[in-house]
Amino acid sequence: MDVSAKKEGKYQYYEAGEGTPIVVLHGLMGGLSNFKAVADHFSTRGYKVVIPELPLYTQNILKTNVKAFAKYVKDFITYKGFSRVILLGNSLGGHISLYHTKMYPEKVAGLVITGSSGLYESAMGDSYPKRGDYEYIKKKTEDVFYDPKMATPELVDEVFSIVNDRIKVLKTLTIAKSAIRHNMGKDLPKMHVKTCIIWGKNDRVTPPEVAEEFHKLMPNSDLYWIDQCGHAAMMEQPEAFNQHLETWLKKEGL
Repeated sequence: MDVSAKKEGKYQYYEAGEGTPIVVLHGLMGGLSNFKAVADHFSTRGYKVVIPELPLYTQNILKTNVKAFAKYVKDFITYKGFSRVILLGNSLGGHISLYHTKMYPEKVAGLVITGSSGLYESAMGDSYPKRGDYEYIKKKTEDVFYDPKMATPELVDEVFSIVNDRIKVLKTLTIAKSAIRHNMGKDLPKMHVKTCIIWGKNDRVTPPEVAEEFHKLMPNSDLYWIDQCGHAAMMEQPEAFNQHLETWLKKEGL
């Protein structure tokens, strides 16, 4: 699969397959390619996988927050003409999915979160490397994964360039503050959407107890664990991730 996004109007997105739409939301350091295995798998199984590029670094600073990104996703879903979607989000993308579901429940048939922020204050602050030398950035990037080899030179370079871009750093801090402000703890018990929580047992960014807390607070949720797996399950253990997701989708008839 070529993970190049197509551009239409103000949207850039990748799309594959036909059927029930699964809209995938990436995190702060997430390129669309992180979800290659998910897109390849589900686009051949009766789903249309759509991965919009979130305008994390391109919006006006006043629109650089969880709430504005959730609205952006809603506008995108409307633009695509989908009546209801399955939302899948990793890290910050999970938080945006949760906030979107709170605001527009009628648009969401099912919700899938993995390594999501939204409950755990330091999820963003700790995972986002401060400016610094290359080795330090490399170490911080490796911490995202169970297997440090997942932090390829390309990925480390990408993070390094973000961390050394003053505007992007400013926006990242703005997003991190907004993630803390939009804590979902009080909202989750009122959210009855079918929810699938898939978590790496070795996630150091949003530790396993965060997944347990999501599961406890969300009335209609199932929790699946992946062993030897860090913060980006769909990237580090794609087969296990896809298997859990498929099991859940079948169980819920989605």
